[in-house]
Amino acid sequence: MTPFWLVYRKAYHLLVEVKHKAYWAAKECNSELGGVGIERKLQLQELECIRLKAYENSRLYKEKVKVVHDKNIKRRKFRVGDQVLLYNSRLRLLPGKLRSRWDGPYVVEKVEPYGVVHLSNPSSPTFFKSMATV
Repeated sequence: MTPFWLVYRKAYHLLVEVKHKAYWAAKECNSELGGVGIERKLQLQELECIRLKAYENSRLYKEKVKVVHDKNIKRRKFRVGDQVLLYNSRLRLLPGKLRSRWDGPYVVEKVEPYGVVHLSNPSSPTFFKSMATV
């Protein structure tokens, strides 16, 4: 009997022994460790192919959704003298979150190429703003 058995009433196993027994059991259950490694590599390669295919399908879906979205966008053509509302995208949610994000009305003063529109506010004659339309 070992001193450990006399004190704790159980057998003592070194960690090295436990690891060796676990390795031995795994070796006995899987006698072909080389074949298992090759099979694992094939599974990883198949997983990579599935991931790439999913990525490609996601890209194609996003392109189709973008085409449909862009088709539904209506280009606005403004003329001098039109009254328009200006969207304030910098309005934060916390201060007055029920406040409208639209300011105006403004009057279109000048229309330039590439969607640039010059606006003026009729209530203050010194106001002058440039904006790009979508």
